[in-house]
Parts: sequence; C-alpha cells; structure tokens
Amino acid sequence: MAVVVGLAAAVVLVVLGRLAVGLLASALTGAADAELSRHAEVAVAQLATGATPASVAGPSLRVVDTAGQPVDGGPALPLSGAQVRELAGGEAIVAGGPDGLRRWIAEPAVLPDGSPRLVIVTGDVIGGTTLIARAAAAFVLGALGAALVVGCAAWLGTRAALRPVDRMRAAAAALPPGERLPVPMAHDELRALTEELNRLLARRDEAAARLERFTGDAAHELRSPVAAIRAQAEVAVAHPDPQMAEETLRSVAAEAVRLSSLLDDLLALARADAGTRPPAVAVDLVAAAGAALARAELAPSSPEAPVVELVAPTPAVVEATPSEVALVLDNLIDNGRRYASSVVRVVVLPAGRWVRLLVEDDGPGIPQADRERVFDRFTRLRPEAGGGSGLGLALVAALVRGRGGTATAGATPSGGARLEIRWPTPTTPTPRLP
Repeated sequence: MAVVVGLAAAVVLVVLGRLAVGLLASALTGAADAELSRHAEVAVAQLATGATPASVAGPSLRVVDTAGQPVDGGPALPLSGAQVRELAGGEAIVAGGPDGLRRWIAEPAVLPDGSPRLVIVTGDVIGGTTLIARAAAAFVLGALGAALVVGCAAWLGTRAALRPVDRMRAAAAALPPGERLPVPMAHDELRALTEELNRLLARRDEAAARLERFTGDAAHELRSPVAAIRAQAEVAVAHPDPQMAEETLRSVAAEAVRLSSLLDDLLALARADAGTRPPAVAVDLVAAAGAALARAELAPSSPEAPVVELVAPTPAVVEATPSEVALVLDNLIDNGRRYASSVVRVVVLPAGRWVRLLVEDDGPGIPQADRERVFDRFTRLRPEAGGGSGLGLALVAALVRGRGGTATAGATPSGGARLEIRWPTPTTPTPRLP
C-alpha cells in the first residue's frame, strides 16, 4: 500500500512539476518577447519619421526587406527563408548558431516612400534556458523527495492502522479452546471483525465437539458387532463342534448384517454432512410410500409384527431424489414397526408449498423431553427394543433438512409416537420420478 501511494504521489507531482516548468518557460518567454517588442516598436517609429535603416540597426536589431535581405548594410541574417516567413507572419522563433540559441521577433515597418520593411530584434535565451533546466531538475527531485515522504507516511499510517489487527492475530493464535477474543469498546470495523471471528470460533468449537462425539459414538457402536464376531470366531476355533457350527455362523452373519447396516448409515450421514447431494427432481411421494410398504412386507418379521397402513387421499410430489425418499421412508417405517403394538400408519398430506409425511404408531410414544434429542446420532431411547443403531432418525433429519424441509417428533391422540416430515414441493416443473 505504501509503495502504491508513493508511486501515485510521484506521478502526480512529476505531472505538476512539468506543468510548473511549462508555466515558468511561458512566463520567461513572454517577458523576453515583450522586451524585444518594445525595442522593435521604437525602431519602427524612427523609420516612419525618415531615419535610415543603417542608423537604427545594431547587433540585436536588423532591418530587412520582406524577402529577408538586409537593407541596413549589415551581413545576412543566420535565418532560413522559412524562418523569415514565420517572422513576417508574426510568429516568434528560437534559432541559433555557434554563439548559442537566440529569440527572434519581427515587427512590420513602412518607410516614408511606402517601401515595406521588417524590423527584426533578437535576444539571448541561454540564461532563460539554463534557468528552466535547473527549475525542471529541481521540480523532479522535489517530486521524488515528496513521493518518498508520502510513501513513508503511508507505510507508518498503515502500520499504525493494522497494529490492532496484528494484536488480534497474536491473541487468536494463542487462544485456548473454548475461549473468545476480547471485544473492543469502540463500535468500528475492528469490533465487527472481532465479533465475526468469535462467531467463527464458536462454530469451530461446536463442529469439533460434534465430530468428537460422533467419532466416539461411532467407535463404540462399531466395537460391539466386531467384538461379537471376534468372540464367536475365537470360540469356534478353540472348540470345534460341528453341531454348534451352524449356530455360530448364523450369529456371525447376523452381526455382519448389523455391522454392514451401521456402516451404510455412517456413509450416508457423511455424504449428507458434506453437502454433496445430487440435483433434486420431482418425486411422487405416494408411489414411493407404496413401494416402501411393499419392502416392509417382504422383510423378515414375526407373526406379531404390526400392520403398516398407507393413507394418501391425493397425489403429492416432493423435491428430492428417489434414493433420499426411499431412505427416509424405510427408516421411519422401520422405527415405527420396532415400537408399535399393532399398527403403523403412513399419512401423506399436501399442504400448499409443502407436503406433510406423518408416520404414526400405537406404541409407548416419545417423552416430551426427548422429542428433539431423538434426532441426534446414536440416540436410542429404548435399547431393550433391539435392532437399530440410533442413526436412522438422524439420517432422516439430515436428508430432509438438506432439501430445506423439517423433521419433528410428537404424539398421537392415543399416546403413540408421531414423526412428521415437511418436504418442499418443486418450485419449477421437473421430471416426475417414483
């Protein structure tokens, strides 16, 4: 910043110096021309009263005809024909020879007999040229010096202005986890920057804590099926028994299925957190719910498994992807079947710009204090119910919220659980997929 300011100041000052030198040269030239014109006018007046050209001529004043030939008996002028014509036209010129540069002007004169003549007066400009050259050099040096001073001042001012930011940087580098930067008293840009940094630190600490909890919970959940598989395999190796082999393999297969399902849920949550979602399309939620009920009926279950019903009075379309809708429906129906006593009801209701998806059961319900926590990861309110890793509802909330929807938990009039999803409808016409 200081270099830029210094260069800009140098350019401006050099331009101003050039203008000043031009004005000085114009002033000196104007003064010299005025002095030469006075001498020429005196000679013109003398010639008009009958004085001879030879009597008024001198080293710096000559009388010539209109072609530039001397009529005062002196030597030829050191001027070309073109320069004489410029003088006759009223232009002042600078010309010179071995003796140096001189200023020339001409005034017309008329002799008593009517003959036209030119009175040419010349003066030395060496002193003026030297003065202008020295002035130009002084202006350039002054401009460079002033630019250097301005650059240094800009550097010092910038350093002084950025010193609080430098202190803030040092404080932020030494800040322990959980602490925040002190907020300045003045309501200025520095205070706004400090507050924004504190909000950023709060988000960082929250994300770090959430990641730490998630990592710990994931490690704990993964440890259980892995430990069970390992223990059963070690027992089978240590005590080979053909009669127990089938039972052991079934247990290992069940734990492997549980482990695979847990890993699939973790990967889906990781993709949802990363925000790498495919483009949304219009998905027929009623058709997707019917397909989810068909999958639920084909899944292995006991004879006492609850019945799953679909209530969809009108068609409904949501903005998502078919895989996201399938995951949400499968997790909600699986959660309802796990806790329901006899029936799970899936209701699809269009509501303007939204579509409401209700999954209700007649089980024990969700306590009021746990209706927000139930969407946290690895949350299982009733572990004794068996099955599940505590990731299903967390995955539902992440997928729905990623599309601008909401996921809430409530209660039915009979006291069972009611999970409500509000999905946005497509804002523009898109291909409809089941």
